[in-house]
Amino acid sequence: MIARLHDPNYKRWACQIKRAGGCRQPIHLRGKVEHYDQATGQLLHRYSTIREPDGILRVPCKTRRASRCPACAEVYRADTYQLVRAGLVGGKGVPETVSAHPCLFITLTAPSFGAVHVRREKNGKVLPCHARRDAKTCPHGQLVSCTDRHSADDPRLGEPLCPDCYDYEGSVLFNAISPELWRRFTEALRRRFAKLSGLTLKALREQATISFAKVAEYQRRGVVHFHAVIRLDGPDGPTSPPPPWATADALAQAVHHAAAVVTAEVKPLSRTFRWGTQLDVRRITMDGELTEQAVAAYIAKYATKAAECVGTLDRRIQPLDDLAALPIREHARRLIAQCMRLGALDALTDLRLIQWAHMLGFRGHFSTKSRRYSTTLGELRAARERFVHTEEVNHGRLPLFDEDTILVISEWEYAGKGHSAGDQLLAAALTGRPLPAAEHPVESHS
Repeated sequence: MIARLHDPNYKRWACQIKRAGGCRQPIHLRGKVEHYDQATGQLLHRYSTIREPDGILRVPCKTRRASRCPACAEVYRADTYQLVRAGLVGGKGVPETVSAHPCLFITLTAPSFGAVHVRREKNGKVLPCHARRDAKTCPHGQLVSCTDRHSADDPRLGEPLCPDCYDYEGSVLFNAISPELWRRFTEALRRRFAKLSGLTLKALREQATISFAKVAEYQRRGVVHFHAVIRLDGPDGPTSPPPPWATADALAQAVHHAAAVVTAEVKPLSRTFRWGTQLDVRRITMDGELTEQAVAAYIAKYATKAAECVGTLDRRIQPLDDLAALPIREHARRLIAQCMRLGALDALTDLRLIQWAHMLGFRGHFSTKSRRYSTTLGELRAARERFVHTEEVNHGRLPLFDEDTILVISEWEYAGKGHSAGDQLLAAALTGRPLPAAEHPVESHS
């Protein structure tokens, strides 16, 4: 740290840290960018990392995981919020008239794989977890009852009442198959909505479109459920209104039917999975109880989270890792062990359970949307890059070029990531962001 403070290039290093937005594990790049006049071949501008501190450029890691980098995850969360909200009230290329389209917020849950400790509330009062007068003893000698009133931070939440009775195999297989279950749900939803409207699927596409944006959330017991915004549009998407017969009530009926009938099978084990019985379907209104801001904020919050709430790791489990020695909850350890066991079966290699054991079997995208729902994360990032470039030109830090006549040649190579221990302390002081709970050494590549 002292060496960095006395480095003649300290100010430039500090500038890099601030421009990276307080990224906890910045990517180190080595290379150059050259601008040439296409007509004459004249070199107009050159940037090289040779004169940068340590000969590298530090750029944000852009991870979505808040457990790894809160600064970059916050950018991802804000982008997701804007993406979801634009599909509800317009903006970012979506017309404001979309706010009049019927729209639902739904939650699809996982089935039960065994009784777990839960926190129940009614009228502001915390209820007993699993209070049963005639509680029975399971085959493993455990009393299937719990009269405790759990606090919100009770570490037992999500833990099975009897771990030996809990269906760990079913839990990880449901996580693995849930992306397929979601795909089948969206197909069944369109088919059912067309049938309720007295149309074929082809005729429905000519009159109406169903768009969605969804996010996956882990429950404390270690299984995912999905929150989704589902919107009715005309045949041209958000730019056209849906026909009068395409109502929110008809869409809700189709949602209930599709959630009840779709299944997905893991054929090698002859196991069939379906959604849980708890299904929440609510209409989104601009001035009601469930507003567009609340829905967008709710979905964006879970877009930056993963399985950390279950007590597992936020990195892949390596082949040489000692599972018994990992600093994780016992419930998570059993789920990971089940992923390892099932992933070793030749018939289940397509599920890639070993590679996604740290995610307890789930390998799908956490946040997805249909093509016509709204803008994309790529478009939002491109707009931010254009804004930054314009600011650089306006402040004289970059020359103004005609993009149609300029040839840009870039050469970059990966040179590592992260901070040294001393740099980590200085970066925290410069950006006001706390140090990570567990420090990781800088990774460098020559």
